[in-house]
Amino acid sequence: MKELVEEIAKALVDTPAAVVVKEVESDRGTVLELHVAPEDIGKIIGKQGRTARCIRTLLSAGGAKLDRRYDLSIQE
Repeated sequence: MKELVEEIAKALVDTPAAVVVKEVESDRGTVLELHVAPEDIGKIIGKQGRTARCIRTLLSAGGAKLDRRYDLSIQE
């Protein structure tokens, strides 16, 4: 799932070299922390959060198939 989020983010931003995804385990599942350049944060979030919501939907669907819970945290 980490690779999926990384590939999606790199396709959306202007500076793909600045994209970093970290996996953090918590008691509720796995949190994927997405770090992007400050000027690219709006491209990841999208209009009214639509792009971020779509990425979270993909994580939810993939996590259901793997029987795990994933959450996305967008960091600057």
